[in-house]
Amino acid sequence: MADENLDQIIDMPEQSDMINDARTQARYAVEHFKVESQISNYIKKFFDEKYGPNWHCVVGKHFNSYSSYESKRYMFFYEGQMAILLYKMG
Repeated sequence: MADENLDQIIDMPEQSDMINDARTQARYAVEHFKVESQISNYIKKFFDEKYGPNWHCVVGKHFNSYSSYESKRYMFFYEGQMAILLYKMG
């Protein structure tokens, strides 16, 4: 994994726009939506449209996850108090 910081885990190409897009879209969604399902839906739709289908997004303050994902298509990070898990599978 590219980053072993406990506040973020990133397995995405470093030279792509994906990491920046994830942070930018998450920041926008957290500022404009109050419900976690709306935040995750916004981020998922953005990634499906820009990077192809089958992205999954989980947003919340407390959750656990164990999931399979495509290589170089996984990111876990925080935007403020909100944890965001974004990955592609399928």
